[in-house]
Amino acid sequence: MQTSVTSTPASRLTLLRAAMRAQQIDALIVPSADPHLSEYLPAHWQGREWLSGFTGSVGTLIVTSDFAGVWTDGRYWEQAETELAGSGIALKKIPSGASVLFIDWLGSTMQAGQTVAVDGAVLGLANARLLRQALGTDVVLRTDIDLLNTVWTDRPSMPMAAIFEHGAPYPALPRVAKLAALRAAMSAHGASHHVISTLDDIAYLFNLRGADVNYNPVFLAHALVGPQRTTLFVADGKLPADLRATLEEQGVDVAPYAQAANALAALPAGASLLLDPRRVTYGTRQAVADGVRVIEAINPTTLAKSRKSDSEAAHVRAAMEQDGAALCEFFSWLDSTLADPQRAPLTEIGVDERLTACRVRRAGFVSPSFGTIAGFNAHGAIMHYHAQAGSAATIEGDGLLLIDSGGQYLGGTTDITRVVPVGAITAEHRRDFTLVLRSMIALSRAQFPRGVKSPMLDAIARAPLWAEGIDFGHGTGHGVGFFLNVHEGPQSISQSTMPEPQTAMEPGMITSVEPGIYRPGQWGIRIENLVLNVTAVAGESSQFGEFLKFETLTLCPIDTRCVERSLLRDDEAAWLNDYHATVRARLAPHLAGDALAWLEQRTGAI
Repeated sequence: MQTSVTSTPASRLTLLRAAMRAQQIDALIVPSADPHLSEYLPAHWQGREWLSGFTGSVGTLIVTSDFAGVWTDGRYWEQAETELAGSGIALKKIPSGASVLFIDWLGSTMQAGQTVAVDGAVLGLANARLLRQALGTDVVLRTDIDLLNTVWTDRPSMPMAAIFEHGAPYPALPRVAKLAALRAAMSAHGASHHVISTLDDIAYLFNLRGADVNYNPVFLAHALVGPQRTTLFVADGKLPADLRATLEEQGVDVAPYAQAANALAALPAGASLLLDPRRVTYGTRQAVADGVRVIEAINPTTLAKSRKSDSEAAHVRAAMEQDGAALCEFFSWLDSTLADPQRAPLTEIGVDERLTACRVRRAGFVSPSFGTIAGFNAHGAIMHYHAQAGSAATIEGDGLLLIDSGGQYLGGTTDITRVVPVGAITAEHRRDFTLVLRSMIALSRAQFPRGVKSPMLDAIARAPLWAEGIDFGHGTGHGVGFFLNVHEGPQSISQSTMPEPQTAMEPGMITSVEPGIYRPGQWGIRIENLVLNVTAVAGESSQFGEFLKFETLTLCPIDTRCVERSLLRDDEAAWLNDYHATVRARLAPHLAGDALAWLEQRTGAI
């Protein structure tokens, strides 16, 4: 992201407050959002980061004449304390289970006659309604202004990466079939039209991919699905001419990105529009023409893309073999490097660079699926740590190295966390590691009724930690896309997620299992695999309904040098040995030399 060399958060806030005074704005909300409510934002919409200096992917900045604060959750507290130090911006901690405390703060702080402003184009519709309710009728809410444009003079332009087709053999259905299925779902809701703004839904529906957002292979677009034709709103020049012609032949018209709001305003009276209030912005809702009946429900594509087909699952398994082989090559190199007394210093940044280089050589690799977290000792306790030049730790001495990384492959998306010992480790290290392993195994082995709400599974993973008086401040599992976003819904194994109908666990869903223990200033431990919902063979389905279980997809050894065997039950050790036998059998054909020898050594039974 390009910024002025001399600009600081304090100087930017001074400029912003001057602009607020000119507009008679008493409080400004700057969310971490774009018009598509994306998790990872194009640089053009990284205004909260530009103003505050806080680089975490989740956070809301509020600025008044005499206060500035960033609200963020426990994954980012330690990072935010460091990055906000000296900026004059307070860290406002969101505890587990809460989500919109900044709205509560505004509701209790703002006085009658004052004005709160936020860019409605990037404010989620659901949050806009909560905000309006909290402010009441005596506080003015302005959503018609993007004040960042006034003060952010070198604001990055919109991304213009080319769009490409994600075609055979990867998608289970062609786009014509997906559009037909979507229209059937729209009809069931009584809708003639449907607006989609979330980028992963659009990429899934049209079997298209792009590179407008770091780590997620998506492109900036809106879509309006009608009874016969569909309109895809994208910037001119992003679609190759032949692909555009193919889309039009298949019933998809292409229009400029900026015309989406005008198309909603032009819907005929009597039309019925399906929209997802959690996946469109307030600005999008405001653009809908009067006289159009609005039907609110989850995007049908959100449910459809969460359930990977058998053929898609097969592609994911193949991608996991490529990813696992890359990891074996990396960890083999890491072990030999750390054992070399003559080696050059190795930093957390060097770990990231080498791991990415190993993935790049693998078939089907496109990009990392998120920024690698490589945290040594105390940095491992920062849940979403990202090493920076000048502050990255050198991997030397004794302790634990946590590496959370992933790849985007044409056949699937990966996300894995492993922890390895460096030098000598302590009994306390091994105890924490083994407790986290027990938690991961507990959930990985779970069997549950089909349709159970995903948040209800969270306690299964936490139970071994709770028994020791330990907990962790993030969710246990998130959905994962198919060469799409590394974080996707609707399922979420988290105590902060409401167990709503849309969170039901269904066959084909891919979810992470990633419990952890974090000791600030000392170390962090997280062990993460991706799992697939599959039908369980056991169980009396005729009487009690269908049951599901998890198939572990991730293929990479779990470092048994960190395990305290006496803390594992025999059945847990058996699970680990079986897992390692599978890893060895699946990855060995893809490896040779030192990497193969490393695999065989690290998958030995305990």
